[in-house]
Amino acid sequence: MIMSTVGEISFRRRPIEWPTVAVIALVYLVLGLLTWNHASLPWWVILPVGAYFAALHSSLQHEVLHGHPTRSRMLNEALIFLAPAMWLPYQRYKETHLQHHNDLHLTDPVKDPESYYVLPDSWAEMPGLKRTLYAWNHTLVGRMVMGPAISILQFWPTDIRDALFGDRQKAKAWGLFALSSAIIIWWVVGVCGMPFWQYYLLIAYPGVSLALVRSFCEHQAAEDVNHRTIIVEASPFWALLFLNNNLHVAHHTRPALAWYKLPAYYRAERAELLARNNGYTMKGYGEIFRRFAFRAKEPIPYPDMNWLKK
Repeated sequence: MIMSTVGEISFRRRPIEWPTVAVIALVYLVLGLLTWNHASLPWWVILPVGAYFAALHSSLQHEVLHGHPTRSRMLNEALIFLAPAMWLPYQRYKETHLQHHNDLHLTDPVKDPESYYVLPDSWAEMPGLKRTLYAWNHTLVGRMVMGPAISILQFWPTDIRDALFGDRQKAKAWGLFALSSAIIIWWVVGVCGMPFWQYYLLIAYPGVSLALVRSFCEHQAAEDVNHRTIIVEASPFWALLFLNNNLHVAHHTRPALAWYKLPAYYRAERAELLARNNGYTMKGYGEIFRRFAFRAKEPIPYPDMNWLKK
């Protein structure tokens, strides 16, 4: 049995999901207060709090693209329009992430836009310096330090070029992203008087770094597509940060299920889900840090291209 083949969005008639609305309000309130009071706060307060809530916003974007917290797509996207990490345009993230939810292509270096593997031939031809950067990026510390910059350098130039040369969908996505970023910069610099470099280095960039912790072990190359997706039984700190998306097999199986309903679903179906993914699980993110802080989780070239032809 294959897990859900498409990350479908459900907009069926349902009540407003107030827990999600509350988290959205909390994120903007905390980040607003943090930037407003930045001059009286030490960096060692701004950095962890700002990064946590910027990363939490990225988890909210993920929740919204799966059809939450209301039945109105326009309202949902308006609720998370201001993106404090200023990382990727929401509409482009939405498009690539829903493509990622075709589980038949999970981890495929060509067909899965969220794959960190490369084709064996591409790896063999890759220059030594680029190989070294890839190798560092496949350790957890490297992913957190370099990952945001690498993803921007890989994604932005091609996407912006397409937007400038006639791709209207991408142009719209980047236009909305520019508007969101301009509003954030106006608030941070113009209203709060916080230097932009300070905001970016203490809140935006480390927020992306924290968000990338979730995806580090999220998928693995395996012959059986059901064995490619992890379960991380995380502490409340990480579970809230990732809106329970650490229970990733549960999410791929029920992509339209609200984040606060995933734990109950996982508890009820735990044995079946772990059997389905062949026991690919971690006992919290502490285990992931201990095992992979300075060591790659897996080889970077895809191990067996025949797995992708089935």
